[in-house]
Amino acid sequence: MTGTLFKGNRILGALAMLVVLHVLGMLLIDGYGSVFTLRSILVLSALLAVASVGQTLVIILGGIDLSIPFVVGAANVVAAQLYGDGMSFALVFAIVALLALAVGAVNGLISAGLGVHPLIVTLGVGTVVLGAVQQWTGGFPSGTAPQFISEFVSIGGSLGPLPFPGIVPAAFVLVALVVLFLRRTTFGRQIYALGSNPSAARYALIPPVATWTATFALSGFFASIAGILLLGFSGSAYAAAGEPYLFQTIAAVVIGGTALTGGAGSFVGTAIGAAVLTEVNTLLIGLGLDPSAVQAGLGLGILALVGFYGRERTIAESI
Repeated sequence: MTGTLFKGNRILGALAMLVVLHVLGMLLIDGYGSVFTLRSILVLSALLAVASVGQTLVIILGGIDLSIPFVVGAANVVAAQLYGDGMSFALVFAIVALLALAVGAVNGLISAGLGVHPLIVTLGVGTVVLGAVQQWTGGFPSGTAPQFISEFVSIGGSLGPLPFPGIVPAAFVLVALVVLFLRRTTFGRQIYALGSNPSAARYALIPPVATWTATFALSGFFASIAGILLLGFSGSAYAAAGEPYLFQTIAAVVIGGTALTGGAGSFVGTAIGAAVLTEVNTLLIGLGLDPSAVQAGLGLGILALVGFYGRERTIAESI
């Protein structure tokens, strides 16, 4: 019960921080409260939230996935290249998704099966994957996304009478589906159980290797979705498209109340954490800072926001 209240307070804290940041932006920057700015924040937050689905699942499991930005970039390039070569988008999507699932499964299988820390495994596998894709394209990827993908993520787009593109309501649906998956399915409950107490989970006949493999496969899948969406957002292939998500996905998860020690967390909090990070980034850009200053400021902001909540109790007690 105490853990639930603690998690709920973390989510409420992130939500309060989101409101404070937006009000601060409206006070400091002309036009910050405009419909266009709000649409921009919602779209960018949705993109980060999609990329953070897998990170949420993996961290609840007790792991971490540093291959996400590499899979995002690889999916971005492969999708653009294949679609630009004339392949149907349905087939392109299937190929990219299957490859990403395979990459994630390898991460989980090596980590759990061989007992290697996922930080090392995912960083190594991700680097190999993106390097192989760049070798395939010769370092000069080409191609683009279908028009409907571009419209789906366009900041200036709209969905019928709604004043924002389709990715925004889709993100809310995604949050609901992930929450239902984690709380209402057997596999979702197994993720929590294994992350909370691996030894007890084994006595409950929860297969650790299979669970880790499947969870990391899902992480790869959602990273590939983010890569395809970013292709539509930018309009061209970019191997480094996932670079900003290396730490932002982790920060969004932590800000949203998910314990880095595993076993507790919610994707609702992660989605709010993604919006908080997007607000910080937008605010810094709106203040006229140059890219390097924005990057430094965002890093300091992430440290401040994570530090605002204090360290996890289990970590603090072990030091």
